[in-house]
Amino acid sequence: MYRTTSSAASAVAPVVALLTLLTACGNAPAKTPADAHEPAKASTHAGGPVTARDAFRVMSARVRTATLTGTVTAENDPNHLLGRPGEYTSKVTFSDSWVQASQVTGADPGDVERGGAVEVFASASDAEARAVYIRDIAKSSPALTEYDYVRGSVLVRVSRYLTPKQAAAYATAAEQLG
Repeated sequence: MYRTTSSAASAVAPVVALLTLLTACGNAPAKTPADAHEPAKASTHAGGPVTARDAFRVMSARVRTATLTGTVTAENDPNHLLGRPGEYTSKVTFSDSWVQASQVTGADPGDVERGGAVEVFASASDAEARAVYIRDIAKSSPALTEYDYVRGSVLVRVSRYLTPKQAAAYATAAEQLG
């Protein structure tokens, strides 16, 4: 029995083996089902949060009244901003037990007035630009007023129904974000 190999097949085999080895040895962490719609490393901070979910975890450890209510995806983003140039790269929404249900009757799930939102941007200047945009809108319509805290590339938006003292807890928590 004779075995024949072409020179092309002989040259390709080591390349395929090398690529297979390199692909199999990748060290990227596997995404959990909860993070399936969250971009990996949406933003970088020196040792700080890199996604809105990460930032929320840090904040909710300090503000125990906050409860995660949703992760915004490109498919469910009511603002259609997720992943667009200059806009947030990840976003989560949360409720706060300090906000009374009677105050937010008719508000959609995920509305900032129910508690708040955390938005993460590619840069600190993008986060600040978004905060300025929101403040400018609120100037013309007081019903849209909210508390906004920018820390690096993270924007923390908090319900207007919180007292200044309650909202200050979020400001303090935001300082821990990087």
